[in-house]
Amino acid sequence: MFPAAFDYIRTHSAEEALAALARHGSDARILAGGQSLIPAMRYRLARPTVLVDIGPLKELKYLREDGGYLRVGAMTADVTLERDANVRARYSLLTDTGDVVADPVVRCTGTVVGSLCHNDPSGDWGAAALAARAVVIVRGPEGEREVPIDEWLVDSFQTDLREGEMATEVRFPTPGERTHGAYQKIERKVGDYATAAAAVQLTLDEQGRVTHAGVALTAAGPRPVRVEAAERILVGQTLTEALIQAAAEEARLASDPFADTRGSAEYKKDMARVLVARGLRRAAGRLNVTLGATA
Repeated sequence: MFPAAFDYIRTHSAEEALAALARHGSDARILAGGQSLIPAMRYRLARPTVLVDIGPLKELKYLREDGGYLRVGAMTADVTLERDANVRARYSLLTDTGDVVADPVVRCTGTVVGSLCHNDPSGDWGAAALAARAVVIVRGPEGEREVPIDEWLVDSFQTDLREGEMATEVRFPTPGERTHGAYQKIERKVGDYATAAAAVQLTLDEQGRVTHAGVALTAAGPRPVRVEAAERILVGQTLTEALIQAAAEEARLASDPFADTRGSAEYKKDMARVLVARGLRRAAGRLNVTLGATA
């Protein structure tokens, strides 16, 4: 299919993009990598009358650590995180996620910020951002604002982005030496959306107790799901297989997936349990925690 008719504006600065959004209001959509928006337009699921292309904006193409965060610009492609040596060495959750987003062709063009703006309930970056406690940076007519990821992801394909605004960056807190995470995903074939997926991140103190936990699910409801009950179970405790199983069961209870051609709701709920357990074990291994035999 072909998209509905639209006008196209190629911009060369963030100010120019914001001016175009101000002129066209809710009829306009930002075009970054286009790996989600263009297919949605082809199937007439999205019908913007104006596309504001920020592809030429080199000012939004960056990946750097600054002020306790890994800052990812709106035009930074998935492949940049996938191949960055510092990210692979220190940001295990982001590395795991970047390795399984869609396929290599899509990752060369698709962007992390674009994925968070699209907010597909079966996308990968939403759950990873929840587990990592990311922050989205937005610019608009009233200046810049910081939006915690829990407030950003509102509903299926809906975010806290307001008319006339554009997301310019996502910030992931820089992990300490005793912080590691993991992303676990099952899919029908390479490049498919997740049948189920789980993101976890843990911080341990010197005694091996969990001081911070992030647990989130993809394909588990109308938006990525933070499993707060699992996080509460983990914090303050020493990791054991029994603790992992208890946290994983909370993930099963929190999951509220839709039945479709990828599987029944009950199957997906149980896969949420399995994948959270796998993710916690993998994070524990990266933290050099010995759990003993797994169930």
